[in-house]
Amino acid sequence: MKKTVFTGAATAIVTPLTKDGIDFEQFGRLIDWQIDEGIGAIVVTGTTGEGSTLTDEEHRAAIKYCVERAAGRVPVIAGTGSNDTAYSIELTKYACEVGADAVLLVTPYYNKATQGGLIASFTAVADISEKPCILYNVPSRTGCNIAPATVAKLAEHPNIVAIKEASGNISQIAEIAALCGDKIDIYSGNDDQIVPILSLGGKGVISVLSNIMPKATQKMCDDFFAGDVAAAREAQLRLLPLVNALFSEVNPIPAKAACAAMGFCENYLRLPLTPMEQANEEKLLSLMKAENLI
Repeated sequence: MKKTVFTGAATAIVTPLTKDGIDFEQFGRLIDWQIDEGIGAIVVTGTTGEGSTLTDEEHRAAIKYCVERAAGRVPVIAGTGSNDTAYSIELTKYACEVGADAVLLVTPYYNKATQGGLIASFTAVADISEKPCILYNVPSRTGCNIAPATVAKLAEHPNIVAIKEASGNISQIAEIAALCGDKIDIYSGNDDQIVPILSLGGKGVISVLSNIMPKATQKMCDDFFAGDVAAAREAQLRLLPLVNALFSEVNPIPAKAACAAMGFCENYLRLPLTPMEQANEEKLLSLMKAENLI
């Protein structure tokens, strides 16, 4: 059995940005608050962290800063996936050098890949990585799905330890669980499917919701693992309107608005992302007020 990177909730953390670059002071405050609230791990420079529009220098700086700020208090997982396998290899090498605990590898986007291409690409990165690799399946964004049989093949690699499943396809996730057993950990990539995926043997969630509710997201997982499935289910259903509001526009647009409302960053996104539409933002902020977040 491979070592589990984390159990419970990991925050796919936003990257506080201004027109001048990363706001490291705000980033540090957000990281510290997440850890103080009991989050299980932090994922830096992922989708929610706008990794796709960070410069290479910013991407590396964000990973290094997050590792240093976390200072071993929780695992830090660095988003190092790319549609350019060679670049993913170099970024993965860097993340390992600066002390990331694991790397998150998204499927190649735009150019896509065959299932054979996915196996070759992920294997090439895993072969050079000094840290555990977590696959990231999000076909709605990349146009590329990792089939369960492909996951099973990749799970044979000693460095490929987990998958973040954001396909939304519970049947597919169940098939992965059935094919792979304890050869790979499964994390929900969707906040509206945390409890369903835990019920299939999942180890937790890589979450957007936990940017603003780390304690509640972690507790949902903890309750499930402690056998209080009813409490976990109640939380999953009660928070569904807020989760839906956080995905009413493409991630991380609402997450940035929510974190800005809590004072953790400017509501600044890089093009082609733009701030939330007013009606959607008003609904999100109203739901946040109901949870006493603002």
